[in-house]
Amino acid sequence: MAELHGKVAVVTGGASGIGAATCALLAERGARVVVTDIDDERGEAVAAALGEHGVYLHTDVTREEDVAAAVRVATERFGRLDAMVNNAGRVGAWTYVADTTVDEWDSSFAVLARSAFLGTKHAARVMREQGFGTVVNVSSVAGVRTGFGPHPYGAAKAAVLQMTRSAARELAEFHVRVNAVTPGGVATRIVGHGAGLDGDALDASVDSVRQGLATFQPIPRAGEGHDIAGAIAYLVSDDATFVTGQNLVVDGGLTLGKAWPANYRR
Repeated sequence: MAELHGKVAVVTGGASGIGAATCALLAERGARVVVTDIDDERGEAVAAALGEHGVYLHTDVTREEDVAAAVRVATERFGRLDAMVNNAGRVGAWTYVADTTVDEWDSSFAVLARSAFLGTKHAARVMREQGFGTVVNVSSVAGVRTGFGPHPYGAAKAAVLQMTRSAARELAEFHVRVNAVTPGGVATRIVGHGAGLDGDALDASVDSVRQGLATFQPIPRAGEGHDIAGAIAYLVSDDATFVTGQNLVVDGGLTLGKAWPANYRR
């Protein structure tokens, strides 16, 4: 288990799902975490649960000034920035390409691709001067295979992967690493959001999603937030100091193809 004592991280989309699990695991392993989100109630609760290891900041990741402020809080409050985890996201509406609006396309890219760019940009400014640090961008299997998300979502997540590789190449000489984590089917509230749910219905949707994903990939269970958090924790740790420009796929085997039929025999 990689220890993170003394490290400082910013996690976007930290109020729930993969983000909340990541905040909890990084803090458990010794890191101090700036939890960012637009859901203030949930974000503040996540940060409060971290005690002295956490602080919450309202952050709209589509706004450059908000992302820059999150990085500034990390450096001013904790004195450094070791890890920038660009996790905030949304699924968006499922529509045929012929029916996808420009607004839907642009808003998906703003939340998914622009946000990862802004997080990488402002983290890089600090990390180059420090001479160390790591950025982890959360992509999706929709960015490497078709059929796992709406057109704008898949295209934006693919863009995140290419930006990850490009930034990793540039920043390596400064000992700054940039990697991506690509989740598969994970039981989080983001799926319910995509279906237009909110409130209690949104919370209840997570169990339904979990049941629906149980046979979705070769490993016969849904992915959970802690599955992805563990991969992120590895990439920001000193165990991964020679790893950059990589896409760590954590998908229960989903991108390998369908699970073998139950009646299959060799």
